[in-house]
Amino acid sequence: MGRLCQTEGLTEDQQEILKAVRTFVEEKILPVATELEHADEYPTEIVEGLKELGIFGLMIPEEYDGLGESLLTYALCVEEIARGWMSVSGVINTHFIVAYMLMRHGTEEQKQKYLPRLATGEVRGAFSMSEPGLGSDVAAVKTKATRVSDGEGDGYEITGQKMWLTNGGSSNLVAVLARTDEGAASVYKNLTTFLVDKEPGFGEVAPGLTVPGKIDKMGYKGIDTTEMVFDRHRIGAGQVLGDAPGQGFYQMMDGVEVGRVNVAARACGIANRAFELGVAYAQQRETFGKPIAQHQAILFRIAEMATKVETAHSMMVRAARQKDSGERNDVEAGMAKMVASEYCNEVVEASFRIHGGYGYSREYEIERLYREAAFMLIGEGTTDIQKMIIGRRMLEDYAAR
Repeated sequence: MGRLCQTEGLTEDQQEILKAVRTFVEEKILPVATELEHADEYPTEIVEGLKELGIFGLMIPEEYDGLGESLLTYALCVEEIARGWMSVSGVINTHFIVAYMLMRHGTEEQKQKYLPRLATGEVRGAFSMSEPGLGSDVAAVKTKATRVSDGEGDGYEITGQKMWLTNGGSSNLVAVLARTDEGAASVYKNLTTFLVDKEPGFGEVAPGLTVPGKIDKMGYKGIDTTEMVFDRHRIGAGQVLGDAPGQGFYQMMDGVEVGRVNVAARACGIANRAFELGVAYAQQRETFGKPIAQHQAILFRIAEMATKVETAHSMMVRAARQKDSGERNDVEAGMAKMVASEYCNEVVEASFRIHGGYGYSREYEIERLYREAAFMLIGEGTTDIQKMIIGRRMLEDYAAR
């Protein structure tokens, strides 16, 4: 290991967990990642290995059969996994957001029902907020949940179309944001999160619920990204997350904050791997009688890459620790996500240039990282959205007097 991406103040337990994950990445992920990614093949064996390591229950409290670890521990594990193959960290992220929302906002009955099985990976979670044409305008959600009361008891019928579900096919529990319109004055208080059970797979996965198939993407392959279509899907009132409808927007935003720390961690992992590949290649490739690392232009590029990797890692760690302390971290998570994703792209591009023509070849790992890095700019909110969040909070904190 090099000196980059080291984290001070970790407990022995945290160090042991990270060591185990790092070993798993080196032995089980890196040797097969590029082959699986090019084939767009789901990493079944890798996922089973992560289950055995306890990663699916990393932050779930011990009373619900999880490991009870912190967001920081989780983020550092994600960073290691993304260094091996970013798509694998995506398998965990939406699962983790669903578990986190249940931990923070679920009823005790909901926690008992889902958290122990989420911890083992028996239940796999997905997170559904976006819709076609919706983007980051969450208040414009059109998927509608209408109250019904009949022989089946009190519940809702959901109709609408959701988009960009990571794990949409492989999951069997989806946290879905829908409009309930039960008379609240604010549009944000008319949104509700539903816990939707379904079968894994594609086609009709529950009555009135269809997952059409995988969306073909430029990168982020191996993992299934899907649409989800509701047509009068019936769901019981007990599947409303929490003790009452109308809290969905705030629940989802809480989940997105930790999701942004996750994406920052993924970006750090990709950037760190790109740096490793670039600095290694620069010492092997020779031009004009010496390794290209000895040319000042390449040396400067290496220095800039290393500084960006270290800066992004430090900001990600700070955002995770802020959330662990119980404080709101919307600004810190937004800053970490923005800086990590932008620097990730810059570091990957610099490594790509160091590789020269070979970087354009699918034989070399940097080609995969180049496509993966682009997703970091848009996942869990674009850089422009982060700037809006940060800017507004800065105006609140530094209001002119």
